[in-house]
Amino acid sequence: MPQRRLFPTLLHESKLADPALLDELEAACWMVEDGDSAGHDWCEENGYPGYTSYASLDDLPERAPAFADLVAQLDAEAAAFARALHWDLEDRTLSLSGLWVNVLGEGGGHSGHLHPGCVISGTCYVAMPEGAGALKLEDPRLPQMMAAPQLTDEAPEAMRRFVYVRPKAGDIVMWESWLRHEVMASASEDARISVSFNYALS
Repeated sequence: MPQRRLFPTLLHESKLADPALLDELEAACWMVEDGDSAGHDWCEENGYPGYTSYASLDDLPERAPAFADLVAQLDAEAAAFARALHWDLEDRTLSLSGLWVNVLGEGGGHSGHLHPGCVISGTCYVAMPEGAGALKLEDPRLPQMMAAPQLTDEAPEAMRRFVYVRPKAGDIVMWESWLRHEVMASASEDARISVSFNYALS
């Protein structure tokens, strides 16, 4: 009998609906980076290899119209992803619980992590120069595999233990917040710029 595929891990991918928004987002990201002394202090204190507004700013949509326009599309994409996941939200709603800028230079990356307390996480890629670090996604069953044999080189993407996604500028990627992921070290001298986000249930 043919095999059945169980317990899929879905990755939601889309693009900015308005390509002109990309330049506006990049300018807004640099504006935030330039004026966020508290964010730079946090990055230095915590060894972050670049800049992030994650721990310093929670009002990006009020700081620049480009972020507000992005959120409008993210809300629609998150709702579509929730439908694809067949979530029964009952009387609860998805709400944006975090939005932050990331700027990584040569050698900059972000070690493996997940996003507790959220249900959907993701990133909009603003600048992805050649050699910029890929997004690495980890099979959530990995700790339970114990003595499982290595995979063949021909194993399809859906069967692999790790999947490397190499987005382009203007791409939006979403996943469930429990999915462990990391940003590989960048090999580009140019900045890798992204806007990451979380959605929670309210």
